[in-house]
Amino acid sequence: MRSSTVRCAVIEKENPETERPDTFLRDSDGQNGSVSSSSSVRVRFEKMIRDAQDSVCEAIERADGGGKFKEDVWSRPGGGGGISRVLQDGAVWEKAGVNVSVVYGLMPPEAYRAAKAAASDQKPGPIPFFAAGISSVLHPKNPFAPTLHFNYRYFETDAPKDSPGAPRQWWFGGGTDLTPAYIFEEDVKHFHLVQKNACDKSDPSFYPRFKKWCDDYFYIKHRGERRGLGGIFFDDLNDYDQEMLLSFATECANSVVPAYIPIIEKRKDMPFTEQHKAWQQLRRGRYVEFNLVYDRGTTFGLKTGGRIESILVSLPLTARWEYDHKPEEGSEEWKLLDACINPKDWI
Repeated sequence: MRSSTVRCAVIEKENPETERPDTFLRDSDGQNGSVSSSSSVRVRFEKMIRDAQDSVCEAIERADGGGKFKEDVWSRPGGGGGISRVLQDGAVWEKAGVNVSVVYGLMPPEAYRAAKAAASDQKPGPIPFFAAGISSVLHPKNPFAPTLHFNYRYFETDAPKDSPGAPRQWWFGGGTDLTPAYIFEEDVKHFHLVQKNACDKSDPSFYPRFKKWCDDYFYIKHRGERRGLGGIFFDDLNDYDQEMLLSFATECANSVVPAYIPIIEKRKDMPFTEQHKAWQQLRRGRYVEFNLVYDRGTTFGLKTGGRIESILVSLPLTARWEYDHKPEEGSEEWKLLDACINPKDWI
């Protein structure tokens, strides 16, 4: 009996599709006629993430100059699905993944805790949920060109207050952060300024708050250092007007291209040595460590039986681990590590 309970407490396995549907939403979240305010947010959030996926992929292909995204469309029998796009071994990008998903399902309490990051929220039984989001990690080949990660999501638990599980809740989460192997101060300042401008359109308190949240979240505890040079990050955000937060998430997603592509254009063709490449690969190793050990999105996807190829698309094609590696003090590599250990205010 227990094993069947565990089996049902996951999202359904995906089916490959040959064409992109107009929507992954269930009919009850319909596009036309009278819909609840919750359904309306679902409809508009799905449109936002699919538009963002298109614009980011177009910008990546233009900057790469040759590589093309491979697209996989998938659906689930009970509703929901997603579009996974990956560009590998391009002229500029080693691996670039940009995924969107709209998922309905049941999650066990441990997955709910992973999603909410709060042990006190544990409930006794499987919890119906709705989750939609865009998630992307972009790993360039050139060690002077930084990796970028961004993710924006909307989440609801569907159980009404008088049923087992969790009462109905909703929240937004996400962020955009920069992970270079080498510091070019003008690049990092540009990136953080674009994040601040996106935040300021909704609330001037957002950037300092979410910048610190980012520094704290992308912390590799067993290393005592951050994964990169930060940006913004927020989660479980529902203490503001829902319309404002939808607009804020949209502004953040739309800021990805202007924050990142100008940096890539400056750095993608810089000459580099094998030493530069080896350091980049060591930093990629840190990226892998964080994503597999600490990242809540990865944990949630694995605990709910999500699509493995989409969950692990964030990992680079190659990475490196050296025993007891320590960069020489004062070197460019040391400066990067110092900034990961001691977060800075870039603007």
